[in-house]
Amino acid sequence: MSRYEQSTAILDAKDNSGLTLAAGIACIVLVAIDLRPAIVSVGPLLGQIRGEFGISNAQASLLTAIPNLLMGLLALPAPWLARRLGRDRVILAALAVLSIATLLRAFVETTTQLMVTTAGVGAGIAVAGALISGFVKARFPQQVPLLMGLYAMSIGLGSTLAAAATAPLAALGGWRLGTGVWALPGLTAIAAWWVVSRSEGIGLAPVSAVARAHRHPLGRASAWLVAVYFATNNFLFFGFLSWIAPMFRELGATQAYAGMLLASFTMAFMLSNPLPALLSRREDRRRLIGLFAGIALVGLLVIAVAPTFMPLVAIPMAACGVGASFSLGMTLPLDNASSPDEANSWTSFVLFVGYLLGALGPLTLGFLRDRTGSFQAGLWTLVAAAALMASLAPSLSPARRHRKLQRAEGSATERSYDARATRTG
Repeated sequence: MSRYEQSTAILDAKDNSGLTLAAGIACIVLVAIDLRPAIVSVGPLLGQIRGEFGISNAQASLLTAIPNLLMGLLALPAPWLARRLGRDRVILAALAVLSIATLLRAFVETTTQLMVTTAGVGAGIAVAGALISGFVKARFPQQVPLLMGLYAMSIGLGSTLAAAATAPLAALGGWRLGTGVWALPGLTAIAAWWVVSRSEGIGLAPVSAVARAHRHPLGRASAWLVAVYFATNNFLFFGFLSWIAPMFRELGATQAYAGMLLASFTMAFMLSNPLPALLSRREDRRRLIGLFAGIALVGLLVIAVAPTFMPLVAIPMAACGVGASFSLGMTLPLDNASSPDEANSWTSFVLFVGYLLGALGPLTLGFLRDRTGSFQAGLWTLVAAAALMASLAPSLSPARRHRKLQRAEGSATERSYDARATRTG
C-alpha cells in the first residue's frame, strides 16, 4: 500500500470512528471513574450510617445491593432506550441521574429517602455502564481488549480513590460529606461524553431504523455461562468490597487501617484490570480465566483460614484475581458478538444476570453476619463462589469460535462429499 493510500485509510478510519483513539480512551476513562465511588464510599461509613438511621447489617447491605440489583434490571432495556432516544443522549441522562442522586443522598433525613437516592445511584450506573461496550465495539473494534481493560482499570481507579479518600473526608464532615463529594466526578464524566456526542455528530439522535435490534441471547448456553461467570465475580467483588472494612474493624483494626485494607483491595483490582489485554493474544481466553480465578480462590482461602495473617498480601492477591476476571467478564460478550448492536444485546444480558446475582454478595454476607455473629461463614461463601468461577473456565470458549468451527467442519464435509460424488461419477 502506498503512503497516499495509507493516509487515506487513516482519514477514513477517523471519519468512521468520529474520535481518535486517544480521545476515545480519555472519554471512556473519565466516565468509568465515575461509575463506582457512589457505591464504594458507603463501605467505610456503614457504621456511621447504621448508627444514625438505626438499621441492621442486612438493611445496611442494601446500600450496596440496591445499585447492583438495578445495574442488572436496567441493563436489559438500556439498548432499547439507546435505539429509541440515541445512545449518547441516554448515557448523558444516566450520568446526570447518577450525579444528582449521589448529591441528594448527602441530605436525606429518613431511611426511605436514603434507599431511594441509592436507587438513583444504581439506575445511573446501570444504564451508562451497559452502553459503553457497544460504543467500544462500534468505534474501536480492533482495540476491544485494550479499551475494555482500560475501562475496567478506570472503574478500579474510581473505586480506589473513593476507598482511600472517603474516611478522611468523613472525618472532616461526617458520612454526608464522605459520600456526597463523589457527585463531583459526574461533572467531568458528563463533559467527556458531551465531547463524544459532538465528535460523532449522530450520537444524540435516535438510531436509524436500518439498525435492527438483536434479541438478547436468552436461549444460548454460552451466554448463560458468561453471565454466571460474571455474576460470581461480582458476588466476590461487591460482597468483599461492602464488608471488608467492617469485618476488620470487628477484628480489632483501627478505622484508618481498615480503610487501608479496603484501598489495597481496590488498588490491586485496578492494577490487575489491564492484565488480560496485555497477556491475551486470541479470543479463546480460557487459560487466563482459569489462571485469575485460581489466584482469587487462593487469596480468599488464606483470608478465610486466617483473616489477620498478612492481610495486606492476601487481600490484594484476591483482588488481583477478581480485577482481571472483571475485565475478562466485560470482554467475553464482545468476543461472542459480531456487530455493535449484538454487542449491546450480549452485554446487557450478561450485566442483567451478572449484577442481579452479584447483588446477593453484600446481602449474603450481611445476613450471615447477623445470623452467626461473625463474618467467617460469609468468607467461606466467597471461597465457594471463587471455586465456582474457576470451574467455569473450560466452558468459556467464544460462541463465534464454535460457529466458525462448525462452518469449517460443514464446508469440509461438503467438499468431501463433492469429491466422492465426482469420483463416483
